[in-house]
Amino acid sequence: MTINSGIRNIAIIAHVDVGKSHLVGNFLAQSHVFRDNEKVDLLIMDSGALEKERGITILSKNTAIIYSGVKINLVDTPGHADFGGEVERVLGMVDGALLLVDASEGPRPQTRYVLRKALEYNLKIIVVINKIDKPDARISDVEDEILEMFMELGADDEQLDFPLVYTSAKLGIAKKNMSDDSTDMKPLLDTILEEIPAPEGEVDAPLQLVVTTLEANDYVGKIIIGRVHRGKIKTGETVAIMSPDGVKRGKVGKVFTYEGLNRVEVAEAGMGEIVALTGLTEASIGDTIADLENPEALPGIRVDEPTLSVTFGVNTSPFAGKEGQFVTSRHIRDRLFKEAETNVALRVEETDSADVFKVSGRGELHLSILIETMRREGYELQIGKPEVVYKTIDGKKCEPIESLTVEVPAEYVGTAMESLGRRKAEMLDMTEIAGYMRINFLIPARGLIGFRSELLTSTRGNGIMNHVFHGYEPYKGDIPGRSRGSLVAFEEGTTTGYGIFNLQDRGTMFIEPNQRVYEGMIVGENSREMDIDINPCKQKHATNMRSSAADEAIRLVPPRFMSLEQALEYINDDELVEVTPQSIRLRKAVLNHNIRGRAAKNARKSES
Repeated sequence: MTINSGIRNIAIIAHVDVGKSHLVGNFLAQSHVFRDNEKVDLLIMDSGALEKERGITILSKNTAIIYSGVKINLVDTPGHADFGGEVERVLGMVDGALLLVDASEGPRPQTRYVLRKALEYNLKIIVVINKIDKPDARISDVEDEILEMFMELGADDEQLDFPLVYTSAKLGIAKKNMSDDSTDMKPLLDTILEEIPAPEGEVDAPLQLVVTTLEANDYVGKIIIGRVHRGKIKTGETVAIMSPDGVKRGKVGKVFTYEGLNRVEVAEAGMGEIVALTGLTEASIGDTIADLENPEALPGIRVDEPTLSVTFGVNTSPFAGKEGQFVTSRHIRDRLFKEAETNVALRVEETDSADVFKVSGRGELHLSILIETMRREGYELQIGKPEVVYKTIDGKKCEPIESLTVEVPAEYVGTAMESLGRRKAEMLDMTEIAGYMRINFLIPARGLIGFRSELLTSTRGNGIMNHVFHGYEPYKGDIPGRSRGSLVAFEEGTTTGYGIFNLQDRGTMFIEPNQRVYEGMIVGENSREMDIDINPCKQKHATNMRSSAADEAIRLVPPRFMSLEQALEYINDDELVEVTPQSIRLRKAVLNHNIRGRAAKNARKSES
């Protein structure tokens, strides 16, 4: 076995919004990746439009810096539980991880999740307590909570003896002791070189590389990314592509390694290096790229199963095809199966209908990011109500359970617990942290659908929630759904202020004047349980009579506009979300109100 002492491969893992991307940005800035006097965006790794808008990392990304003559390959990973698949598939590429923890908030649900995965891969962990500049930092307590988390996850004695570094990614400083003075990230970089093991492997043995990431490029086609576990890989080399379906031949086009934010073409790359390869169009995530003469497969990538599914269908509304570029089932099918190639936590299945596909993922955010990406690319879709993925275990119907953490001011604890009680949540513990009450629950995944918006409403925007997959448990019983009906337009037309004004006392409106609507489109929420068909397009008839009050200005209550996630949470089983590049509309699955009425009458008869 040979040690490649010139390389360190390390992932940065943490709960969402703890400062991972800021930290990587500081590494890049202090390693002189940028030109002198160049304005530096410390969140440069979050390069996607949705990542910039939402302030979260969605896709894992590779970069590299040179420090003290050693190349450090860094992998920035997502912090949100819904993108756990991105974390899982890159952990096999690295030998260690920086575990970031907020100096005030301490370990959170996703902290526990990513640490468990890193310990399963037996990675060397460096714990980084970040945001030490926060006025409410409670560093001593957080250190105890981190140690307790390691012990609860079954860490051995060596893993419990983790190095600890204190940082402020915002200020660009790191310390090995809180009493130290610091002006840069040097103490953390030194710790990486000291603690993270260099790659070990056989340099002269036959090639082995596992594909962990796929990218599409308009110029060179498919790009595969992975780590060379054994041997070397060369430009133009013919290799074996080993997948569960068999072995295929492939020819490497170009070999790239990482330097800063760029890929640099090289003639060959050796053991321990993280590379990007072109030319291997047959390769998929989890495949082994091996020596043609002596092909030996490595273990594939383990990814937790999806827990939530929705249906993607062809848009069948009267407005179909007016705003989108890709509207047919063939377009949607090709795009979904292409996404499944690179998004390892996603499952796409065809249904009995050629126009409808079942797509399963790790949560609402995971699926809504895909929907939002597709609509921005020009697709039109209609999306069904999210449903959890059930399993039969030992003859029992089981459902996914989430570990949920809710943080609310003390005055809203009762409201939050009452709401979660209806959703079959089981409280585990409650602690007070920085003026907030932090409550941990186990809750069925279906109980979380719609809870985020309810929490924000009931706590006046002061509630915080995070959740992570816990496991499967026996079915917990029925959970009550939405308690209010829909206000449904019964004809196509253009809404008027007069029409909306006369309907405002029926409930909350989702529309504004001069908006096109169609029969079966949901235009508001009824204040009562049943659905009501209404006409928001009603015109005020002109008369030759005048009165002092007749021409008073109409005062409209501002409508309630929904984001894509809120729309998916809101709909009932008989409703759909119409998604186009320009609009998000709610609609009934059956548009004609006469057919809906007959179906409802038949349902009531069968119940009685």
